[in-house]
Amino acid sequence: MFEYLPNIIFVVVLFLGLYFFSRNLLRLYRNINLGKQINVSDNKKQRFVNMLKIALGQGKLIKRPVSGFLHVVVYVGFVVINIELLEIVLDGILGSHRLFSGFMGSFYGYLIGTFEFLAVSVIFAVSVFWIRRNVIKLKRFFGDNMNGWPKNDANIILYFEVVLMVLFITMNATDLKFQEMNSGNLISGYVAGFFSDYSSETLHFIERACWWAHIIGILIFMNYLYFSKHLHILLGFPNTYFAKLNSLGEIDNLNSVTNEVKLMMDPETAFSNDASESDEIDKFGSSDVMDLNRLQLLNSYSCTECGRCTSVCPANITGKKLSPRKIMMDTRDRIEEVGKNIDLNNGNFVDDGKTLLNDYITKEELWACTSCNACVQECPISIDPLSIILDMRRYLVMEESSAPLELNNMMSNIENNGAPWPYNQMDRLNWKE
Repeated sequence: MFEYLPNIIFVVVLFLGLYFFSRNLLRLYRNINLGKQINVSDNKKQRFVNMLKIALGQGKLIKRPVSGFLHVVVYVGFVVINIELLEIVLDGILGSHRLFSGFMGSFYGYLIGTFEFLAVSVIFAVSVFWIRRNVIKLKRFFGDNMNGWPKNDANIILYFEVVLMVLFITMNATDLKFQEMNSGNLISGYVAGFFSDYSSETLHFIERACWWAHIIGILIFMNYLYFSKHLHILLGFPNTYFAKLNSLGEIDNLNSVTNEVKLMMDPETAFSNDASESDEIDKFGSSDVMDLNRLQLLNSYSCTECGRCTSVCPANITGKKLSPRKIMMDTRDRIEEVGKNIDLNNGNFVDDGKTLLNDYITKEELWACTSCNACVQECPISIDPLSIILDMRRYLVMEESSAPLELNNMMSNIENNGAPWPYNQMDRLNWKE
């Protein structure tokens, strides 16, 4: 019975880790589905290609060669190395040791050697990222909304990755069977020299300790993702798949509004064949997260907080309060608040007197936006902060009649004169003066 105790403990630890991970995924799925349904079932081929190019191929990141290359190293290295988790899991369940080495032969050594090279590359890249963030202090990593948890979260992930890679290499270096199999020719073989004075019992203890710490660390990392900006590791794929395919300058219209305009212009052809009662809505625009669509909520959870969007925002550059990154972070924080409200009230949302508009995002931020789409263009995983800004501005104009004086004047001129300028149609050319 006692000989199977490690296997039983491993299965229990694995089960608990996967249980909490699946529970977090279900909570995430529930929160995203608080948004309105949106049709993103078109152009499946193009969407799949975009996902491969942007999420898997890191296509938009490599536009910045240095940081892009280092990010690819971390991404590829971390993903490929964790293929070994399959062997670790099987070893833990079956009580075996390096199960795959039995049928892979010498290729097994080359495979683990490749993993070790990637592990060292990841450690180097992560070290550079830490220096850029904490020593050089690149401007885009900082801001009023990046203090406290966002700043700590970024560093915690870097420490996590270094520790996991060190555990992996140390585990190999202290595994006598593995080192004898590969004659110490791998990176772990050189590291093994530091343990040359240790007894075989001590080496076995260190190897087992690293083995357990590695798998437990991976399970903790998986469950930590839900609370971290690094949730994009998982959500980057669906986010790029469902991302907007139309021209960035194209703004969606409400069918109910479009039909009203058509009715005024040409009553006989006002309503299209596909128009229906479902086009009628109770509320124009968005004031809270439940008014946004599911893609916008997915966007907020996918945000990497890298600051690329804010660094190119012309409003932010000129000192305005607007930060596209903050828009996404505020949206995610509000979804989490709503989700906790639902959990505390047996699955029902109880009005808490708060909204995304005003309590999280101010009117000043919204009206500072120039609608230039620079933030959308720059985002490495196709997040669209502008769509949230436009929906909230639509609410301000159409529900609260709250717009800047300049905009109200422009809309009045369009209604009265057919142009944004205060001249009647006969004097329309006066604007050039």
